[in-house]
Amino acid sequence: MKKLGLWLLALVLLVTMLSTVGCTSQTSNSGDLGTAKGDKLIGVAMPTKSLQRWNQDGDNMKNMLEAAGYEVILEYADNKVEQQVTQVENMITKGCEVIVIASIDGTALKGVLSDAGKEGIKIIAYDRLILDSADVDYYATFDNYLVGKIQGEYIVNALELDSGNGPLNLEVFGGSPDDNNAFFFNSGAMDVLQPYIDNGKLVVNSGQVKMEQVAIQGWRAEGAQARMDNLLTANYTDKNVDVVLSPNDSLAQGIVASLKAAGYGSADKPFPVLTGQDCDITNVKMLIAGEQSMSIFKDTRTLATQVVAMVTAIMDGSEVPVNDTTTYNNNVKVVPSFLCEPVFADKDNFKELLIDSGYYTPDQL
Repeated sequence: MKKLGLWLLALVLLVTMLSTVGCTSQTSNSGDLGTAKGDKLIGVAMPTKSLQRWNQDGDNMKNMLEAAGYEVILEYADNKVEQQVTQVENMITKGCEVIVIASIDGTALKGVLSDAGKEGIKIIAYDRLILDSADVDYYATFDNYLVGKIQGEYIVNALELDSGNGPLNLEVFGGSPDDNNAFFFNSGAMDVLQPYIDNGKLVVNSGQVKMEQVAIQGWRAEGAQARMDNLLTANYTDKNVDVVLSPNDSLAQGIVASLKAAGYGSADKPFPVLTGQDCDITNVKMLIAGEQSMSIFKDTRTLATQVVAMVTAIMDGSEVPVNDTTTYNNNVKVVPSFLCEPVFADKDNFKELLIDSGYYTPDQL
């Protein structure tokens, strides 16, 4: 009996040791997958670090997602489509449950998103709609048509076109043709401005208003500067341009550089009314200096907060918050969307919007 008792004791100890080894191995495997927080790994794919706004978007999302208890893989793709595809592939391999993507080329992710869909991974398109894919589950953005509409209305009010002013000279710029948002910005603005072009209060001396004529590939400031140089040389040797529709701040920077080189900023050649978007630090300084008139303020904290709410709903299996189910057709499906509302900053309200809200510090500006 004594030998039997010892044998049973040894057997219990052996089972305990094997159980402990099994648990240790399971924890190690989970760690190797990079999911120290279980199944709470979220991927965030941003297009580039070269524009200030994407740095803010990425940082805000990462910080808020981590504060909500998720582990985050944040990648920037240097505006290289192939690099972004590879980064998303790696996020799939590492076991991300949700991937948030601000695409470089809205048509180039169909293949990798198909792979994500097969793995049951949910995709949120961030600020730029991803096209031609059935595997885009949700879209979070600002109301892009409203962005353009606000820019157009600002021009109408700044030039007092409804008070009899005109004719005044307008030139139109558009965003990158591979960014679906660029067409919404242009449509919103031109729906406001076209009646004033039709009645002669606004004159486009170049005759260029269609997106294929005015678009700037990659939203590049140097592309906008080169086009503005050409417009001034061809159409404004004996007259001034009075207003320039620029859909965002990077284009506005190039436009201002061209205007300065042509002598604008003097009593004889005042800076034209110039729009923008994103409230980049450089552009807010230009706004304060009177070189740019306004910039659409899309508070990236607002959008990041909404994305975190969408991610949390997906992970909890609850209803994902959306407020638009009709507008954003990606050529395969209408993508359920949440549209945040933009506002504009100008010299009169930038302090309240940008400094008092804590978005920037006074030293930054």
